[in-house]
Amino acid sequence: MPAPAPAPAPAPGPTPPGPPAASRKSSRSMFSSLKVRNYRLFFLGQVVSNTGTWMQRIAQDWLVLSLTGSSAAVGVTTALQFLPMLLFGLYGGVLVDRLPKRPTLLATQSAMALTGLALAALTLTGHVEVWHVYVAAFAVGLATVLDNPARQSFVSEMVGPGQLQNAVSLNSANFQSARLVGPAVAGLMITGVGTGWAFLANGLSFVAPITGLLLMRARELHVVERTPRGKGQLREGLRYVAGRPDLIWPIVLVGFIGTFGFNFPVWLSAYADTVFHSGAGAYSLFNTLMAVGSLVGALLAARRGTARLRVLIAAAAAFGVLEVVAALAPSYWLFALLMVPIGVFGLTVNVTANTTVQMATDPAMRGRVMALFMMVFMGGTPLGAPLVGWVTDAYGARVGFALGGLISLAAAVTIGLVLTRLGGLRVSVGWHGGHPKVSFVPRERRETPEEMAAA
Repeated sequence: MPAPAPAPAPAPGPTPPGPPAASRKSSRSMFSSLKVRNYRLFFLGQVVSNTGTWMQRIAQDWLVLSLTGSSAAVGVTTALQFLPMLLFGLYGGVLVDRLPKRPTLLATQSAMALTGLALAALTLTGHVEVWHVYVAAFAVGLATVLDNPARQSFVSEMVGPGQLQNAVSLNSANFQSARLVGPAVAGLMITGVGTGWAFLANGLSFVAPITGLLLMRARELHVVERTPRGKGQLREGLRYVAGRPDLIWPIVLVGFIGTFGFNFPVWLSAYADTVFHSGAGAYSLFNTLMAVGSLVGALLAARRGTARLRVLIAAAAAFGVLEVVAALAPSYWLFALLMVPIGVFGLTVNVTANTTVQMATDPAMRGRVMALFMMVFMGGTPLGAPLVGWVTDAYGARVGFALGGLISLAAAVTIGLVLTRLGGLRVSVGWHGGHPKVSFVPRERRETPEEMAAA
């Protein structure tokens, strides 16, 4: 089926040659991008660093709770970490398009390492106060403003277009694996030797990605012409996205799902506490099963090898439907098991949208476009959480969860119809082998009276 969006405009300036035939044949291998030496170094460094990052997240929240006894203070810490992306995310994208990606990442990774080490020193010496954690969270958020779009766009420079989806999918699998391992290690370390040692482990974990970046071979990177400094580049990036339906609609879809469909801390804690009355153990189980599903979704996306808008729309619709089904689940174990497919389709939406946007973007614009993508996706959840939390408190966890699923489903269906119309397609429903089949076919073009008269 042809993609419903128009083909992207050719990138200005020199572009790297397409992947050789052997690379194209291997694109469906689940780990094919790891054959690229530079990406392999990057991936291994991120394995260690992501685990440390998850350890610091758990230790940071626990430390704030221990110092203040306030859940609101934990929320403030999270908000401070996301605030820089909301305020400066687009400007970060402008800078990333101007700067060389590898030195930029060396600077941001070093800054985050120093933050972890500073928290470790303050905690281990007994001098830590809650405002220290607030400052550290905000500092990490500032580094993320550059680090996130730089990492996203640097992947294409390491592997080229032929392996981009596979590499993006493996990055997500890497992150989800760390999400399984990091909190468990942090819990053992906090109870065994103290919170400060978890901060120290995170600070030291950045040695791995920094070493990987230093060991890369610059000559093997796919060269991308950097954007020269100039006025109006932020507006230029926004106009570029606004004029490209194949970019703006996936970003809008991710925005709706990130804002209303990804508020799992609100819902899962409410289900564990007020619906099934099972406590913290149930909350941990729900999150673990969702992380398992997300890991499976990332590996399946890596194996698929290509990103299609129809896959994005179908995954978003399935994600919304499953959230509604889970909201109505009558039993504890059925609800818990539904977390796995929800994780699969949620991750599929994230990876497919990410790859679709990257592949359709001119290299000179990629930093700005990916900054907008990450700002919408990451910034939407903190904005939607208060509304979703109010609905959950006022009407119950089932209503809140179902509402998030319905909004995600409605966004997927609406944007899917918009993209099919823009692509000159229509929905065709029929039967094939005794089963219903939905497909998209070109619209029939009617002749004008002038054309009929000429015939």
